[in-house]
Amino acid sequence: MRIDWWTLALQTVNVLILIWILGHFFFRPVMDIVNKRQKDAQKLVSDAVHDRQEAANRLAEVDKARANIGAERDRLIAAAQAAARDEKQNLLAQTWQEIAKLRTDAATAIARDRADAEAQIIDRAGDLSIDIAQRLLERLPRWDLLRIFVDDTCRKVGSLPVEAKAELTNAPAIRHEIEVITATPLSDEETQYVRGMLEKSFGADLPLAFRSDPAIIAGMEIRGPNTIIRNSWRADLDRIRRELKA
Repeated sequence: MRIDWWTLALQTVNVLILIWILGHFFFRPVMDIVNKRQKDAQKLVSDAVHDRQEAANRLAEVDKARANIGAERDRLIAAAQAAARDEKQNLLAQTWQEIAKLRTDAATAIARDRADAEAQIIDRAGDLSIDIAQRLLERLPRWDLLRIFVDDTCRKVGSLPVEAKAELTNAPAIRHEIEVITATPLSDEETQYVRGMLEKSFGADLPLAFRSDPAIIAGMEIRGPNTIIRNSWRADLDRIRRELKA
């Protein structure tokens, strides 16, 4: 076999030229494209990693916000419950105060009404007693009744304190009359009898002035400058009425 070195050299040169042409016009653009694609892929991966990290950060923020919202909700619920309890206690306290005030007002009103009713009853009883006393007086002998009250008045004079008795007996010295009040005017005979009994009890002559006042119902009253001796049914009824109202 005979080798044609010139042909082999030409073919080698052609191959080298073809390899240069392929490397310059084909492989280099292809490599550039591949490198560019690799860079794009790396950028996409990097962007994806960045987006995933950003998404993870946002998710963490969301979880944190959710936890904060839950804590705030719990705090608000606890605050609302505490406020509700306080308001309940305040309302209960106000209610009990109002109930106590109503009870006090009711008790006061009842006591006032009872006192008014008792006063009306006492006043009515007093009026009835006056009517009854006046009717009884009509059945009693005038002279006997006068003696009873005169005797009782003289006993009261005897039990007066020394100062009060001295004041009445010294009335002439100070030119002051001593009033003798009876329910009805006295006759001359009755007047002399009363005067004699009183002067005997006081042991002195007295400047007596006789007056009549139907309001005392029955009996008599002696009124000096500062001393009053009451011995009448009106005085007794007034005293009983005061005791009943006390």
